[in-house]
Amino acid sequence: MKKTIAVLPGDGIGPEVMDIALDILKLAIKNSSVEFECKQGLIGGAAFDVFQNHFPKETIELCQDSDAILFGSVGGPINEMHLEKWQNCERNAILGIRKAFELNTNVRPVKVYPELSHICPLKPSVIQEGIDMVFFRELVGGIYFGEHKSFIQNELRTAQDVMEYNEDQIAVVAHQAFQAAQLRKKKLTSVDKSNVLDCSRLWKEVVIEVSKEYPEIELEHILVDNCAMQIIKNPSQFDVVLTPNMFGDILSDAAAVLPGSLGLMPSASFNKDGFALYEPAGGSAPDIAGKNLANPIAQILCSALMLRHSFNMQKEAELIEKSIEQTIKSGKGTADICQNPLSSSEFADAIKKELSALLDS
Repeated sequence: MKKTIAVLPGDGIGPEVMDIALDILKLAIKNSSVEFECKQGLIGGAAFDVFQNHFPKETIELCQDSDAILFGSVGGPINEMHLEKWQNCERNAILGIRKAFELNTNVRPVKVYPELSHICPLKPSVIQEGIDMVFFRELVGGIYFGEHKSFIQNELRTAQDVMEYNEDQIAVVAHQAFQAAQLRKKKLTSVDKSNVLDCSRLWKEVVIEVSKEYPEIELEHILVDNCAMQIIKNPSQFDVVLTPNMFGDILSDAAAVLPGSLGLMPSASFNKDGFALYEPAGGSAPDIAGKNLANPIAQILCSALMLRHSFNMQKEAELIEKSIEQTIKSGKGTADICQNPLSSSEFADAIKKELSALLDS
């Protein structure tokens, strides 16, 4: 069986960690009957250099002809944001690809590895029960995709951003979250601001309606401000967290701090037909690009998510995840997670060694 992956390394550290992830992916599937054809495309600043467009039609067509998208990162140095190459780069690339493929749901796992609990910013007493949650964030509705305008009113500069949801947008992501909860601890927390916002009241109504199809799942509702507090105060209580777009953007970024490094954080974005984009939660880190310092784990874990969700290759995904866990247990890591750090390539070699041993066992 042959499958095609659209590989979009992007900018900054994207190309170097992508190369590592593809090497490990190739090793993980060596005993599989599935053959992957990885077709590289340009996005972000890299695309602008060639096409003067952050998300050109050539890249769109490449993705359309693929079974999944493996994405790196986009964006440039802060002191160059005034350049045309980098202006609106992330918005044009990331929001563009989400809109083009109707990627309605973002999935972001948040896990604190026990061996790395010392780099979690929370006290040991707070995380002693472990942290292992996953956010399901609606991606194509809400205030980010509503009408935006700036104008003068009563001689004052005024701006307006419209939040809007319909019941179908909410139901699609709710079903995906409930289905995930069935495979985990059978608990789902839905986030809203229903004491203030009509959009949140609709959100809560629809989630309750969807929950009736999943009677075995424990459903709780939490206001977004309380949720933010509880993620810091008692994160172990959460398993599957379902959020609207803007709330999920903020809360999942807050939770992403808990593992101790964005270099540990993968994510995936799905449309209602299951087509998906897999990308690290961190940015392009241009300050360390090309220095062999970047943590490749997030990009590697993206490939594991891709194997599991897009290609139903559970065994191979688990092999990658276990090889990372074993490498971390051995005390190896890059500078963001280890006091005696390895370079990116050395860390990758250590993971490949563990993976080879698992494959031979």
